[in-house]
Amino acid sequence: MGALSLAVLRARGLHQWTLKSWGRFSDPPQLRLSGPSTRAPVRTAATLSLEPAGRSLWDEPLRIAVHRLAPRQPVTLRAALRDEKGALFRAHARYRADAAGRLDLQRAPALGGSFAGLEPMGLLWAMQPDRPFWRLLKRDVQTPFVVELEVLDGHEPDQGKLLASAVHERHFLAPGVRRVPVREGRVRATLFLPPEPGPFPGIVDLFGVGGGLLEYRASLLAGKGFAVMALAYYNYDDLPKSVEAMHLEYFEEAVNYLLSHPERSLAVMQVWRKHVGELTRGNPFPGWSGQRKEI
Repeated sequence: MGALSLAVLRARGLHQWTLKSWGRFSDPPQLRLSGPSTRAPVRTAATLSLEPAGRSLWDEPLRIAVHRLAPRQPVTLRAALRDEKGALFRAHARYRADAAGRLDLQRAPALGGSFAGLEPMGLLWAMQPDRPFWRLLKRDVQTPFVVELEVLDGHEPDQGKLLASAVHERHFLAPGVRRVPVREGRVRATLFLPPEPGPFPGIVDLFGVGGGLLEYRASLLAGKGFAVMALAYYNYDDLPKSVEAMHLEYFEEAVNYLLSHPERSLAVMQVWRKHVGELTRGNPFPGWSGQRKEI
């Protein structure tokens, strides 16, 4: 039987194969690809673009865009800031990139989240506080609010992978705007003047509920070419703590101070009607023909 088997092997020429010969078949075959490579392209990291970059004024439009996403990729954008007392304000919105992997908030509508629709500045104006009934106020206009923006993969605002991020400062004083504290007679105020020499149109700016001295509106207006006096009239410094009684002579003194300033040409009284309504009835200051604006 053994002799027969050997004869069969010799007849078929297989008796010459050794273990070394069989080893040539033990390795996996090497495939050669003809034509160009079919490897998938490598996706580059997404980038978050802000214009202006780095910093802008609080009332200045901010263009937000994301580049180098996958075509039609779903993403979530988040924005957050902390106020001067540490309270957190946040907003988020869901988007989808275009066919080229770009996302421009000036063209792409939000699909949901803190807001929906075409809202290029929605991530900023839609911010809500973590604390109930907390209001966003800027008391020190010489420092900015720092906004943190993030791009997350997918439509889950708290679970998606972080793809890109950026930090942006929102300022309240335009370059060169002058801030001048005022303690003249009974007047307690801050005067903001544009960078260039005057004269300028003049505004007296008053807030209502809560009193104190809030300057953020006046500081921003000064960057538009106005001489603006942010005027406190109660609950500030040595002024009355409540608004139970107001003396119109105080406001007349403030207006006269602004009228006499060398860098103004016109006084405009901006009034919170509910709390200083008396100033909107007739002319409260004899001999003064300035304009009044109700808000």
